[in-house]
Amino acid sequence: MSAPPPCEAPHRTTRAHPTRSERDGLADTDQGARIYLAPEVHGFPDGVVVQGPDGDWAGHPMTFAEWLHRYLSGEEMAGWGSAAHYPGPVLLEYPASEPGQPPREVYGPERGM
Repeated sequence: MSAPPPCEAPHRTTRAHPTRSERDGLADTDQGARIYLAPEVHGFPDGVVVQGPDGDWAGHPMTFAEWLHRYLSGEEMAGWGSAAHYPGPVLLEYPASEPGQPPREVYGPERGM
């Protein structure tokens, strides 16, 4: 019996062997979505691909900075029903750089600056 073909995300260009960062993703949201950078999304180089908490995928032909701004502004950028306005300041949590180290938390500026 042969193995089933691998599943690929729609609108995502993949290499035969993804790197560690491609498998792990760039960021996770507090709603359970995982964010990836892709070499190309809808013809846009270095776009953003989001895997929602239910396993659905969405490609966004824009930079990560634009995607993050729109996500934090309340647009649906991480799948259906993902719109949530964050009044700020936004908390960014960086994973531990070494085993046994705590994650690092950084707060952004207040909204309306």
